[in-house]
Amino acid sequence: MNINIDYQSRTPIYEQIVKAIENMVAIGVLKPNEQISSIRELALSLSINPNTVKKAYDILENKNIIVSKSTKGTFITSDINKAKEEKISFLTNEIKEKIKELEALGLTKDKIFEILKK
Repeated sequence: MNINIDYQSRTPIYEQIVKAIENMVAIGVLKPNEQISSIRELALSLSINPNTVKKAYDILENKNIIVSKSTKGTFITSDINKAKEEKISFLTNEIKEKIKELEALGLTKDKIFEILKK
């Protein structure tokens, strides 16, 4: 599992981990029931505190993207459709925000959609 962390970003590292894993699940890099790195392994590979990875994994588990099985490890959930739906919802909201910004700059919706079609 290859996660790139921007240590200079204002986005907390745990949020970067959450987004990275959500993206990998949404685009099919991580498959249902696939085992992922343990908290210690990921913390070591990213040179970060294990508590940071634990926080990210807790969020992912609450979102039903991963599941921890005691003594066996951490796995991608078998139902990744929810992860994809959440990612689509997140991206849709981002697009809506960007459209609002473009409208605030004076572009009409027609002009914005014309630009997007290109």
